Amino acid sequence: MLLLLAGCAAHREPPPVMPAPPPSIPPRVPSPTPTPMSTPSPTPNAPAVPRDSGGISVPRNAKVLYTEVGYASWYGPGFQKRNGANGQPYDMNAMTAAHRTLPLNTIARVTDLKTGDFVLLRITDRGPFVGDRVIDLSRAAARKLSVYQHGTALVRIEVLETPASINNGGRWCVQIGAFTDSADATKLKEKLAHRYHTARVLQFSSPMGGDWVRVRVAEDDKKRAQEVIHELHTDAGVYLVRLD
Repeated sequence: MLLLLAGCAAHREPPPVMPAPPPSIPPRVPSPTPTPMSTPSPTPNAPAVPRDSGGISVPRNAKVLYTEVGYASWYGPGFQKRNGANGQPYDMNAMTAAHRTLPLNTIARVTDLKTGDFVLLRITDRGPFVGDRVIDLSRAAARKLSVYQHGTALVRIEVLETPASINNGGRWCVQIGAFTDSADATKLKEKLAHRYHTARVLQFSSPMGGDWVRVRVAEDDKKRAQEVIHELHTDAGVYLVRLD
């Protein structure tokens, strides 16, 4: 019996060798569709363009050509539809401003230093003719800042585009006033006309009341206009004004 079992064990065939399973291959996943790169957040040196800038736009990387800090005020109804210094009717609902010395049609960014809000606007007029203010905003521009609510605000003016040189050239004059008594303006006009034979001395009325006297020196030369300012002795405001 033992021999029989041994014989059976000797003739038993080994189990078949099963082939190894193929390596597991992960299913193919389609590559994600590339998405456009998002626009980087603006930096303090290149803030975004305001949505409501009245159609005024500049390149995001536009360089600042000139900077000035001072108080802004605003002007509106008394000047509405009157011709500005650029020869076009003033529109207090447009994004514009008045500045004494920046070339007309200059594009500037004006930032309210208290709130950080800013606007893009175009210089279309001359003023303000108040000693402690550097720019007069349209009503629309003033409403975007705190100027409209408070009457004035400390701002930073940054020139981004200008049609002419800021420091060189230009046509300049001296503006004096305003005089509440037109007789005082006339008296000064006659005095200056007698003193400066080569200058054109003009008298005109302001839309807000009062008279102004303007001295246009020969060839509207800036250096000569500055000399006239130093030579004048008057209690009225005296301003260097660019005409172009």
